[in-house]
Amino acid sequence: MSRQISDKEITEILLSGALGLGVGYLAGHAVLGLCVVLIWLLYRQLQQLARLRHWLLDTEQDVPESEGAWDEVFRGIYYLRRNERRARDSLLSIIDRARASVSALEEAVALVDSDGNLEWWNPAAEALLGFRAVDRGQPVINLIRTPSFIRYFKHGPYDEGLKVSSQRHSGRQLQFEITQFGDNDRLMIVYDITRLHNLEQMRKDFVANVSHELRTPLTVLSGYLETLQDQHEGIEPRWLRALGQMAQQATRMNNLVNDLLLLSRLENQPEDREPHIVHVPRMLKQIHQDAVALATPKQQTVTLECEPGLCVLGMEADLRSAFSNLVTNAVKYTPNGGVVAVRWLADGQGAHFSVTDNGLGIDEVHLPRLTERFYRADAARSSATGGTGLGLAIVKHVLMQHKATLDIQSELGRGSRFTCSFMPTLIERET
Repeated sequence: MSRQISDKEITEILLSGALGLGVGYLAGHAVLGLCVVLIWLLYRQLQQLARLRHWLLDTEQDVPESEGAWDEVFRGIYYLRRNERRARDSLLSIIDRARASVSALEEAVALVDSDGNLEWWNPAAEALLGFRAVDRGQPVINLIRTPSFIRYFKHGPYDEGLKVSSQRHSGRQLQFEITQFGDNDRLMIVYDITRLHNLEQMRKDFVANVSHELRTPLTVLSGYLETLQDQHEGIEPRWLRALGQMAQQATRMNNLVNDLLLLSRLENQPEDREPHIVHVPRMLKQIHQDAVALATPKQQTVTLECEPGLCVLGMEADLRSAFSNLVTNAVKYTPNGGVVAVRWLADGQGAHFSVTDNGLGIDEVHLPRLTERFYRADAARSSATGGTGLGLAIVKHVLMQHKATLDIQSELGRGSRFTCSFMPTLIERET
C-alpha cells in the first residue's frame, strides 16, 4: 500500500512538472512554468502541515481527511495517540487501585521525597500521626519531633524498625519502618504495635516481679547458710557438706536473679534515650583489672589492646555490662593456663570490641542459638562455672539498643572469638 501510494505521488509530480514545462514552453518561458508548478506543490504540502499542526493542538478533532503519504501520517499518529491514551488510562487505573488499597490499610503509609519533605500519605497516617493537608511539602522531622525518630530518619540504618511512643495518642506504641527507593526517596510505614507492646510488657513485668520476689527469700536463705557455715563447730561433716552445696546453689540462684533483673532493666528502658560519649579505653582498663583478678587463680593471661581516644556514643552502664560479660565468660570457660585477648580497635567499617580465647571452643551447631535466654552449649560446663545462661542474651540486647552487631566465631579445640561491631556514625574520638 505504501509503495503504491508513493509511485502514484511520484507520477503526479512528474506529470505536473511536465505540464508546467509544456505550458511554459508554449508561452516561451519553460522554466517559469516549472517554477509555478513546484510552488503550487509546495503550497499543498504546507497546507497539509498546517492541518497536521491544527489537529495536534486540538485533541478532540477527528482525523483530517487526506490522501497519499499524508493520510498514512495522520492515521499513524492517530493510532499512536489512541494506544498512548489507552496505556495512560490503564496506568491511571492501576494507580487509583493502588492508592485505594493503600488508603484501606490500617497501617500509616507516607511518601517522603529526596529532600525529606512529606509528599503523600494515606488516611491512616492522619489518624496515627496527625498529618493534615497543610503539611504537604513540610519536612517530616518537623512533624514527628521524637529525637530517636529524627536520628533514625537521618542516619538509619533502615534494616530494622524503630519503636517509639506516640506523640499524638498517650499510651500508644508505634513502629516506624523506612525503605529507600528511587533518588533517595523514602517510603515510611508506621504500625500500631500497642497490643503487642502491652503483651511484651506483661511478660517483662512478670519476670521482673518474680525476680524481685525471689530476691528477699534468697537473701535470707543465703544469710542463714553463711551463719551456719561460720558456726560449724559441733556440726557433723555430712551436714557441713550439705550446707556447702546449699550455699553454692543459693549463690547460683542469686546470680540468676541478678541477671534477670539486669535483663529486665535493659528491656524496660525507653528506646529514645539520649546517648552520651562513652570513654571505652578507660572502661576497658577497669574491666581488664577485674578479669586479671579472676584469671590469676587459674594462671591465665589476659591481654588488652586498646586504641587510645576511641570512644562511642551510647549508654556506659549497659556497655559495661555487655563487655564485662564477654570478658568474664572467656575467663570462666578457658582452661587453666589459657590466654584471653581483649581488643578495641577501629577501621573503615566502624569500631570493634573483640574477646578471643584459646579454650575448648563451641560446636558450630550451637552458634546460632547462643544468644537465646538460658541456652547452653554445654550444660555441665555452665553448671560447673556458675553460669546462668543469660549473659549472651544481655550482650545481644545491649548491642541491639546501640544498633551494633555480635559476631561469634568458634572452633572445637581451638577457642572462640566474640566481636561487637559499632557503626562509624557512633564513633567519637577524644581530642
